[in-house]
Amino acid sequence: MCICLAHVAIAQNAATQANVATIDLDLDKAIELALADNPTIWVADKEIELKQVANEEAWQNLLPNLSANLSLQHSIQVAAIKTAMGEFKMGMDGSTTAVGGLALNLPIFAPAVYQNMKLTKEDIQLAQEKARGSRLDLINQVTKAYYSVLLAKDSRDVMQRSLKVAEENYETVNNMYEVGRASEYDRLSADVQKRSMNSALISAQAGLELATLQLKVLMGVTENIGFYITDNLNNYKDKLTVEDSGSLALELDNNTNLRQLDMNVSLLQRARRIMNSNFIPTIGFQATYQYQSYSNDHWNIFKYKYSPSSTVAFSVSIPIFTASNWTKLKTNTIQQAQLRDTRDYTRNQLAIAVESYRSNMLSSVAQVESNLIAIEQADKAVAISSKRYEIGNGTILELNQSETALTQAQLTYNQSIYEYLTNKADLDYTLGRGVL
Repeated sequence: MCICLAHVAIAQNAATQANVATIDLDLDKAIELALADNPTIWVADKEIELKQVANEEAWQNLLPNLSANLSLQHSIQVAAIKTAMGEFKMGMDGSTTAVGGLALNLPIFAPAVYQNMKLTKEDIQLAQEKARGSRLDLINQVTKAYYSVLLAKDSRDVMQRSLKVAEENYETVNNMYEVGRASEYDRLSADVQKRSMNSALISAQAGLELATLQLKVLMGVTENIGFYITDNLNNYKDKLTVEDSGSLALELDNNTNLRQLDMNVSLLQRARRIMNSNFIPTIGFQATYQYQSYSNDHWNIFKYKYSPSSTVAFSVSIPIFTASNWTKLKTNTIQQAQLRDTRDYTRNQLAIAVESYRSNMLSSVAQVESNLIAIEQADKAVAISSKRYEIGNGTILELNQSETALTQAQLTYNQSIYEYLTNKADLDYTLGRGVL
């Protein structure tokens, strides 16, 4: 029965693995997959489409407006004009009037429409910048998540190596204990070290699985897709460079938040021009053509006697005084001042952030160089302590301490590269790099 259950479990595991697709993944591939299938990007792109439709609607206000009207009116009792000369009926009681016609309206000079057309174009640019900001944010998150996977994978590898060494040390000490060359304390210490490394490996593996899951969520891939990553943090140690502060400050205006603030200021300025157009006369043209028949004593409209009429009119609307126009202008002025103050504050904060990222990168570069030396020295210390223990001049404590120091040095080395890369990713996001 147990054998059958084991076969079933193996078969189910094989079927599960068969349904899992594995892809080779690097940073560029991860970003490509995330950008191709992300709801935030879809929403941003749809917003651009909406603004483009609004732009079409704005210029369509300059097109002629043609309408038709049909009316049938029955007078039960018509009004009368009473004068000293007598009473005059304004029609005939119990009569029907039929009117049908066309009306053409065309704006000739409409300043508000012209400014609205320009406003919608600037609104499209703002929507495009917001979409760019969404892409930059997603790239930043995916990049840091990818580096987190590399850190977790490299940490797992360090723990695997440490566990292997601890197991070898335990075998050596145990063999020596069995022939009387090592004490029971040494054997117990080696066993504790081995179990400690095993627990650390389990934690590192769990961390790797969590980091991989977070990357999958950002990429929008399903659970039945696995990753095969050959990349590691050590591949980046020769790419650790830090740019000059002056060149970074010049790129700060490309930050998406600053660009959006600039565009919002421009939109407020355009809105002010629209408000100013409320003080400018507008000119329109109207043409009408009608057929009408009056005072009919029956309902058969096809037997009415119709007569045509047509008119052409030019209209000029001159605004004289509307109190709310002045209030709106004052509000717009305050809003522009608020945005400019916000932009100045935001730029100062971003400049501080850029310098902080640069400082952290410089610190990480220095740490990487120092940690490389520490790994070399810790590796030598492990070799020396191992040899000393074999010949009986060293203790198990020295051996365990040297191995722990080597593990810590390797973990610190990987952490320093990771911190450089994450600060570089945040710097690129702040400077608006990666998406035009």
